[in-house]
Amino acid sequence: MKTIQRMLALVGLLSLCLLFIYALQDAPTDENFEKKVINDYNVYALQVPEDLNFAGERVPLENPDILERMDRELLVNTYWQSNGLLMFKRAKKYFPVIEPILARYGVPDDFKYLAVIESGLTNAVSPAGARGVWQIMKTTGRENGLEVNTNVDERYHLEKATEVACKYLIRSKENLGSWTLAAAAYNAGNAGVSRRLKEQNVSDYYDLLLGEETGRYLFRIVALKEILSHPDKYGFNFRDKDLYSNIPTFKVEVDTAVTDFTKFAERFGINYKILKLHNPWLREPHLNNKSRKPYYIEIPKEGYYN
Repeated sequence: MKTIQRMLALVGLLSLCLLFIYALQDAPTDENFEKKVINDYNVYALQVPEDLNFAGERVPLENPDILERMDRELLVNTYWQSNGLLMFKRAKKYFPVIEPILARYGVPDDFKYLAVIESGLTNAVSPAGARGVWQIMKTTGRENGLEVNTNVDERYHLEKATEVACKYLIRSKENLGSWTLAAAAYNAGNAGVSRRLKEQNVSDYYDLLLGEETGRYLFRIVALKEILSHPDKYGFNFRDKDLYSNIPTFKVEVDTAVTDFTKFAERFGINYKILKLHNPWLREPHLNNKSRKPYYIEIPKEGYYN
């Protein structure tokens, strides 16, 4: 009996030792904490990078208010996993169109992330009437040379809308003095940002007290930049083939009216839906074109649609 008791006591002691060792191994050290953030589905606090910037202008994270606001946007966008994956997928499709236009105008590449938070890289329509990937208002579009009417709305033309966004941002940078304030002005308007800078006697976005939307605006952009630039770091796992791709197209010039886009599309072996997917700026199933203006309609190359 005593032998059995000693054996049971020994087993109990060994069990306690093993539990203690396991607890020590499972304790959240910096090293295994970082590994677990990437490799499992638990929710962890995120390490806010110390060197965040927008368009080369640093985010002053030594300010506790700025740190908390940055932390919030990183958390929200990291743990909204379905939306995050969609952003990776769409970015692969649309960034190659946006990036060279930004570069041609001398606008920092970081502004492509502004388009991400404006529309999720979709042809969204805001309650205020802003439309397209860059969420351009009707007046702004017309002032910058876009055709905007019920028949043709070039706010939905990605290349032309990106050019308008560039022009607006360049003017804002000249007026306000920094790319960060130019980005804020894209949301709140040049006059609105200028007025608040004057009222509050400051010169920097991060010193301004702003409403909820504009107050979060830059932090959301920087968060999306950080996450989309470092998918593994924030737990996003995908293969290149999981992402969306731009379908190669060629342009067809049209300088007359088109009475029926369904028949027009059939001439190129596609249907009306496919035509509209590649030319969302064509708003009706016909083109008026009384002025005989030249339009360039994108037609997908053969073999990409059945």
